[in-house]
Amino acid sequence: MPRNLRHLLTVTALSLGLAGPVLADDLLDEANAVFKPLPSTIPAVRDNPITKEKIELGKALFFDPRMSASGVFSCNSCHNLATGGDDNLETSIGHGWQKGPRNAPTALNAVFNEAQFWDGRAEDLKAQAKGPVQAGVEMANTPDKVIATLKSMPQYVEWFDAAFPEQGDPVTFDNFAKAIEAYEATLLTPAPFDAYLNGNDAALGDQEKAGLATFIDKGCASCHSGINVGGNGYYPFGLIEKPGAEVLPEKDKGRFAVTATADDSYVFRAAPLRNIALTAPYFHSGKVWDLKQAVAIMGTSQLGEHLTDQEIDDIVAFLGSLTGEVPQVIYPVLPAETAGTPRPTEDVIPGK
Repeated sequence: MPRNLRHLLTVTALSLGLAGPVLADDLLDEANAVFKPLPSTIPAVRDNPITKEKIELGKALFFDPRMSASGVFSCNSCHNLATGGDDNLETSIGHGWQKGPRNAPTALNAVFNEAQFWDGRAEDLKAQAKGPVQAGVEMANTPDKVIATLKSMPQYVEWFDAAFPEQGDPVTFDNFAKAIEAYEATLLTPAPFDAYLNGNDAALGDQEKAGLATFIDKGCASCHSGINVGGNGYYPFGLIEKPGAEVLPEKDKGRFAVTATADDSYVFRAAPLRNIALTAPYFHSGKVWDLKQAVAIMGTSQLGEHLTDQEIDDIVAFLGSLTGEVPQVIYPVLPAETAGTPRPTEDVIPGK
């Protein structure tokens, strides 16, 4: 059966509540060819064996605002695990209450991204963890001050010793990043879509299945595929029709800043779509707050498709099935400062 005819029959049957086992099996087979369910265990990461001690250390570092120069901002400030792994702002607020240039991606399931940041400038979560700490618009700190802060607190030294027992002096900036990576590798959110991919047909409702069929047939899955339903490729934003400057700011040329290659102008990593219903606003600019509007923009700009209201509603219903169960987070009790702990720098408030 031709794919477009099968898609039409599938969507029509689902909308009427008439989908039989053959059509249902066809859709599941097609979905499993494009996507992969989350694993049931913590994934391995390159050059960083994950241990319980390393995870616990990374969790403390993720929540510790003293890793910033001002003592105000932690990783969790911009990647709030209570709000979808991001901060629900257009662009994040950092040192001196400056606004960053791009929307903060979610930290949930980020271990499955091909690379980190919208432009892919960090090859993995270890590299990503080092970036915001040193960025003047974010945490505005230095590796030396981070290490001095950590070494000033005996409890942190003990935790580093336990996490990296083979090393004589384990309190290093590289190990700081490895510990955070280990913790972030645990931030997996199994969703109804995973249950569906694993064979539970009842995990998705008829509209969610219709949205899945539309998502695949219209070509959304060409960029948003794999375990993270995205996060695994680089594409021009405005492949068919360039969005307006409000959505696609002209000064932000995306991956061009990393590669200095003209073909990478306005190229960005495909956004991972797990928990997308929780992470408004959307796109690297953070200018679109409504998921339906975001889907419509992607249809016209990336696919050359003016999606109908019903198609948009169906796709949004499918995207809702990617909202997963966030691991329970018990706020860590952090080590106390000592007389040797570097004092925070003044976090200047503009206009003061």
